[in-house]
Amino acid sequence: MLQEAKDLQNAAVSKLVDILGEDKKEFTFKAPTGSGKTHMMADFMNRMLCADEKLVFIVSTLSKSNLAEQNYNQFKDLSEREFSNLRPYLINSDSSGESSLFIPGNYNVYVLPRDLYKDSAKLKKEGTFLNFLQMMTSPLVAESHQKTIYLIKDECHILTSNLDELQEYFSKIINFSATPKLSRKQNPDVEITNLEAENAKIIKTIVQGSDEDTLDDALTKFEQIKADYTNLLGVNPCLIIQISNKDKAEEELKNTIFPALANHQDLKWIYISGNEKESDSNDTVKKLPVSKWKEYMKQSTSSISVIIFKMVISEGYDIPRACMLYQIRESESDQLNEQVMGRVRRNPRLLDFETLNEEAQKLAMTAWIWANFPEQSGETKQVNLFKDYDIQKSIRIKPTKLQNITAEKSFDIVSYIKNLSDKKITHTGIFEMYQSLLKQDNDIQNLCYTYSTNFSKWRMFVENLSSIKTSYNDYICDYKKSMIVCEDVSFPCNSCYVENEKSITLDDWVWCRKDSESDFSFDSEAERKWAELLKDIRTSSIDETRNLSFASDSNKFLWGKNFPYNSEIKFEYYLNGVHVSYPDFVMKDKEGRIHIFEVKSDNESASIKIDKEEYEQKINALRKCYTECSTKTGHLFYIPILHGTEWQIYRYKNGNEEKITKSQFVDSLKSGTYQLQDSKFGALQVAAPTVDNSN
Repeated sequence: MLQEAKDLQNAAVSKLVDILGEDKKEFTFKAPTGSGKTHMMADFMNRMLCADEKLVFIVSTLSKSNLAEQNYNQFKDLSEREFSNLRPYLINSDSSGESSLFIPGNYNVYVLPRDLYKDSAKLKKEGTFLNFLQMMTSPLVAESHQKTIYLIKDECHILTSNLDELQEYFSKIINFSATPKLSRKQNPDVEITNLEAENAKIIKTIVQGSDEDTLDDALTKFEQIKADYTNLLGVNPCLIIQISNKDKAEEELKNTIFPALANHQDLKWIYISGNEKESDSNDTVKKLPVSKWKEYMKQSTSSISVIIFKMVISEGYDIPRACMLYQIRESESDQLNEQVMGRVRRNPRLLDFETLNEEAQKLAMTAWIWANFPEQSGETKQVNLFKDYDIQKSIRIKPTKLQNITAEKSFDIVSYIKNLSDKKITHTGIFEMYQSLLKQDNDIQNLCYTYSTNFSKWRMFVENLSSIKTSYNDYICDYKKSMIVCEDVSFPCNSCYVENEKSITLDDWVWCRKDSESDFSFDSEAERKWAELLKDIRTSSIDETRNLSFASDSNKFLWGKNFPYNSEIKFEYYLNGVHVSYPDFVMKDKEGRIHIFEVKSDNESASIKIDKEEYEQKINALRKCYTECSTKTGHLFYIPILHGTEWQIYRYKNGNEEKITKSQFVDSLKSGTYQLQDSKFGALQVAAPTVDNSN
């Protein structure tokens, strides 16, 4: 998995843990289908249990498609591999045979299928679940055994009326969903947006099919990409057709679907209906029960190319090999449409995505969808480079990356391990060893599996993990050795951003909006203010005629926001793992110099809280990175930090760092001089955050 994906998930979980201390009972976590919601849920519970062993989690989830059992199995697997604080238990109607039900009290994560707790269900009628909650929270129980219960509502957009009757027993309620119900006040407190998940290569980017395309057109497109999918990804792809649940279903099958499939006879298909007798297939799998079909269809090597559903597949059915959706059914629910689309947006090679070549990565990250697209609360705006000037030729940036230690000519992993003196057995078993390896960077894990041609070598590597990690850190943190300059890049031809209130009007930078509007949004108030500053500098460099086209005029500045989507303008740095910095702005001045800006702010607001230690570590890591980047690339790098209403600016040129004011920065651009004094690299001293109520 890419480090960007891990960082995105980790940051979201960290924020959820942080805000749980706020004085309210209910919180909502929103993340796209396929973004690793179950993994983040487990990570969250593990962190909370690490801090408070008296916590107990009830995870309420859907009963259909065996989703509860699926979640339980994932929690159990994760507890053995990564999150050792979890002790999961699946509540089911067979908990105690034919006698009254019983829920044991020696677990801390209880997965509850929603339909097991309804008026007609044994779990509620006998009072088993209520008695369990009372026993766990009763003040009459010895204090050392009394528990605090948190309720997690997985797929919270589905109503859970019966559980809502038990709110007095839950200290906190945490909603998880890709489509939380705003009408029930499930406003996201923590959110991973679709765009963020796409940028981190967790979910696929959507290519929207034309309204004019027929099902036959979709099947033809599927056949075009099928061979590449198999050869480049080692995955057999599939196309999902979703049809109506009611009267039109049989008509659509007879008049639309089966005639189209007849034109593509090499494709194996399965039709799944709510009625098992109606289900069908043109594959030998039809001899199996439908429950077996569903499991077979999930496999990446399954021969089934087309899956036809006569039911809603909005939740609980994960099939990462699905890359196309053709929706025939009519739906007026944006929430439903978004859930359905999530079925084909999972990354089929998420865990080893970094090993794929560029062509394979692009293919793995594309989903083709013909459907009714839902309205978005934060609308995505498409942008293209300004056409009247060849920006990609004019602005060339040298990105950098950190090489693996194996690139160091003096390092040989075979000789290194052979010469290690520390060869004592330090782990109690293979599972503990595996957990230790999973906690390491991708580079160290890859190094392990490159070296380990047999189990004996694998064990020797992991037993010496501490020494190997020390050598790796020494190398990777020495940017003079590990940092290399990559091939020149520029702004991509097109990108996008999510619209918000932090916007300004811009009509003379590198971007133009696809809808011809001139307002552009930014990720933070600090970014917006820095954009205003660059805009003012740009404006002052243009003569009175205000020619807004990008004519070849050496007196003009070319600048733009580095929207992360499609961007190759990035710089790797190390901070407890390899991370990627996508700087916020890039500018070329009238002297032809490239200026790169990473904008920060230490201002807090009602919605933004700052972890001072984490913030300081991040800034110092970027300072060290940009110092070496400025030497290797020849570009000028800046970290402007908004403190209150003033800018504190760190500038880097030829390996030197200097702290300057806003006026010094503006004057240097006007004069074209950038004389920096040598300065020793020291730790950043972070001032106390300034409370900004305007954000």
